[in-house]
Order: sequence, then C-alpha cells, then structure tokens
Amino acid sequence: MIAPAPIAILVAVALFFDFLNGFHDSSNIVATMISSRALSPRQALALSAVAEFCGPLLFGVAVATTIGHEVVAQEALIMPVIFAALLAAIAWDLITWFFGIPSSSSHALIGGIVGAVSVDFGLGAIQMRGLAKVAIALFVSPILGLMVGYLLMQLILFLARGASPKINRFFKRSQILTSLALALSHGTNDAQKTMGIIAMALVASGYLSEFSVPKWVIVACAGAISLGTASGGWRIIKTLGAGFYKVRPVHSFAAQLGSAVVILGAALLGGPVSTTQVVSSTIVGVGSAERLSKVRWGVARNILLAWILTIPATALLAALLYRPISLLFGAWWGGS
Repeated sequence: MIAPAPIAILVAVALFFDFLNGFHDSSNIVATMISSRALSPRQALALSAVAEFCGPLLFGVAVATTIGHEVVAQEALIMPVIFAALLAAIAWDLITWFFGIPSSSSHALIGGIVGAVSVDFGLGAIQMRGLAKVAIALFVSPILGLMVGYLLMQLILFLARGASPKINRFFKRSQILTSLALALSHGTNDAQKTMGIIAMALVASGYLSEFSVPKWVIVACAGAISLGTASGGWRIIKTLGAGFYKVRPVHSFAAQLGSAVVILGAALLGGPVSTTQVVSSTIVGVGSAERLSKVRWGVARNILLAWILTIPATALLAALLYRPISLLFGAWWGGS
C-alpha cells in the first residue's frame, strides 16, 4: 500500500480538475439564461451550483464506473498514469478557458488516460469495448443535441404561433426549472468523471481491493464541481451566450431543456458525454430551427476545431508528462 501523502496529493489534484470542470462548464448552464436576462449572473450561478452539488448524490455512479473501470486494463492504472492524465486535462482546460473556447473536459481526460497508458503499456492496455462506449457517447451526443434542439424549437414555434409577446414571461420563468434540470444533469455526468479517477487511484494505491466509489469521494467531487460552477468561467459564458446569435428567452428555454434530456439520459446509461458539446450543439440546433443564417457558423467552426484537437492534444501532452512523472515519483508511488 502506498503512503498516505502521495494519494492525498493526487486526490487534491483530481478535485482541482473537478473544480476547473465546474468553472469551465458553468457557461454551459448559465450562458443562455444570463443572455436572455431570465436571471442575473449571480442568481444563475448560485442556483446552478446548488443543483450541481445535488446531481451526483441523486443519480448513481454509472459514469464513474465507465471511466474508472471499463476504459483501461487495471494493471495499467498506476499512479503516474493517473497523475499525467489529470495534469494534461487541467492544462487543456486552462488553455481553452484563456482563449474563451468551449472545449470538452471529458475528451481531455480520456485523451490524457490513453496517452499516458500507451507510453509504457501500449495500446493493448486500452479496453476497446469500454473505449468504444465512451467514444460513442462523446461523438453521438452532440448530434443528438443538435437534433433535439432543432426539433424542440420547431415544436415550440408551432405551439406558440400567434401568441402575444407576453409568452416571453413564461419562457423566462420556466428557465428556473430547465436550468435546474441542466445543472443536475451536468453535475451527475461530469462530477462522476473525477469520481472514477479518484477511485482508480485508490485501487492503484492499494486503499481499495476492487473498483468502487466511496461516499466521501462522491461528496467531495460534488462539492468541488459546485464551487467551480459558482465561480463562473466568464470568457466562455460570453461565447455561448452571444457568440452564436442573439439569444432570446425562447431559445434559452429550448436549449436548456434539450441539453438536459440528452445529458441526463446519457448519465443514467453510463455514457460520459461532453456537456460543452451537447449544450453548444443544442444552441446551434435551436437557432437553425428559425433559419440557418441566424447562426454565426464561424464561431461553431472554431469550437468544432477545438473538439477535434482535444483528444490528440491531451494524449500527446500526457505522454510527454508521463516519463518525468514516473522518474520523479517512481520510488514514492511504485510507478514503472
């Protein structure tokens, strides 16, 4: 069994990644609500933070099991691998936040794990069935978000035809419920990725005999992601709230509801989706339902490019970090 100090350091780094995930992804939940003036920024972030904390406590740990148990062979999950993956994902989150580009913390984490594991253990240590499950969830969910957003907006426009401008009050007030649903779904899905990483580290260090997620890990991860959400990543909030088109209350209502359905559905099935991808594509789907020219497709193209680059960039970064980490902490952690 590894000494308590190194595992404590790794847990702290994992919780910092979880905090950054909430900070980075707070834009997904509150951007359209703030832009449509349904709530003030402080009210929106506070409401979302509370729901983020509750989400992981209510809907189980299926995603954590997928991340921590089904992607990489257990013998390859040594401490330097986990640490390198976390550092690569954290670096990518900070870089994309600095430039105001919505990117996927999920993609970053998976890319980091694959890159670090492949250095010493080769691609044979990757469990292709589990990786395929992750890949399908990550790449299909934005398409579903686009379709659900488009169809939901078309349905709303049909049902609200001939309505007076007073209907905007309904869409503004209803966003309290849809934002709660979206924040619950985000906390459920994204906090579980950090839970999976910490559980992996506890198994690798000998503190757990088999993969499971202790209650204290669930509570700690829920707290970290909710604190990150409360802090708010304002650069990305501006991109999602106004970058694609001028968001009105009806757009925000439709985008939040559509995103929550896709993300929560994936979480219950154990599919680790990218909240950023789903929300961004749903916003695009909602806008294009009115007219294709409404959407600033150049912004969408830049975000798509960041999505494509995330996995190879973090895999390469984790691979580069792995050797120095192994040499520096190998004796301490028992790394190879």
